[in-house]
Amino acid sequence: MYEVIGKTPSRATRVIWMLEEIGAPYTHTKEKAHSDLVTSLNPSGKIPLLRDGDDVISDSTAIMSYLGDKHGKLTYAAGTVKRGQQDAMTQRILDEVDSILWMAMRHAATLPEEHRAPDVQPSLRWEFAKNIKVLAGQFEGPFLMGDEVTIPDLILTNCLNWGHGTGFPVEHENLLAYGKAMRERDAYKRVMAAV
Repeated sequence: MYEVIGKTPSRATRVIWMLEEIGAPYTHTKEKAHSDLVTSLNPSGKIPLLRDGDDVISDSTAIMSYLGDKHGKLTYAAGTVKRGQQDAMTQRILDEVDSILWMAMRHAATLPEEHRAPDVQPSLRWEFAKNIKVLAGQFEGPFLMGDEVTIPDLILTNCLNWGHGTGFPVEHENLLAYGKAMRERDAYKRVMAAV
């Protein structure tokens, strides 16, 4: 049985959703970032962490890739063109959507007040909107990689929810419908019921 370490909502939600999608048993230890337990397992103090036996993996995307490969679900096989395209989509979402939301959160609440730059928010909103517009224009559906749900779908849906909740709205009908469909998945509903 896996152990997910990290309070929710956070990127731990992505890992728990992945485990629900693939049907793998897990426990959830709701630790805050930089707690004694988290720091003892990951010196950076960041969450989430996945404990698999005596081994610990950090970073939500690394954890999801590990689980996908181990269980052969929500991912294409390593060494295939489809996997390369999937990994490129994952990196694109992390670079062009997730990182902007994280930077906005850091400058709004996470960094010590004397290190925050509130004037950066309009620039981040502009960049987010620009990147989402390009993604919406290329989206053919029903999922990012075509007919199958893959890891980048979970990450993008988490980012769309995060953006909506923090004033980074998505106004493109195709992505709004996509996000709604992803939130209607049974595994997602189970995760949200437990948060």
